[in-house]
Amino acid sequence: MARGNLSAHPDGLDPDTIDRPVFSATIRPHQSLSRLGFRVVMTGCCLVSLVVSVWCWRMGFWPVAGFFGLDMLAVYVALKVSFRRGRSFEEVMISQIEILIARVSHRGERREWRFNPLWTKLTQVEDEEYGLQRLTLVSRREHVAVARDASPEERAEVARGLSAALAQVKKGY
Repeated sequence: MARGNLSAHPDGLDPDTIDRPVFSATIRPHQSLSRLGFRVVMTGCCLVSLVVSVWCWRMGFWPVAGFFGLDMLAVYVALKVSFRRGRSFEEVMISQIEILIARVSHRGERREWRFNPLWTKLTQVEDEEYGLQRLTLVSRREHVAVARDASPEERAEVARGLSAALAQVKKGY
């Protein structure tokens, strides 16, 4: 008695590939300023601050120089905090049996969500002017925002990949 493919699983899923990712992405926050850009901005701001401070000092407005120093310190701290927060990221992985969403903060703290792909849907909030604003995976009563720190264009690209992967997984069952 001849049978079909002997290595095929009776349910149609190959046990060797069941946990292999159908979709995998690492999503990082948008960083518009590089390290070189940071140096250029800080150098330019400090030069302007120095020139105006010297001029104010010579005109007799010496307290202004101190305030310019505080402004430069505030700009430096704000940019450093922005760079530090840029180290955070999200990982999204979809396999035949699981959706894994991991969010790692800039401090290295990791938080994970796991869903069954058959019970999960993707919701999107889109604005005509600004593009895709919110992307959420919903499973039962749990909602997890995905690519929340990405630009609308990057978020739309992730949405296309997630939609295709979810459709592929659901089609396989």
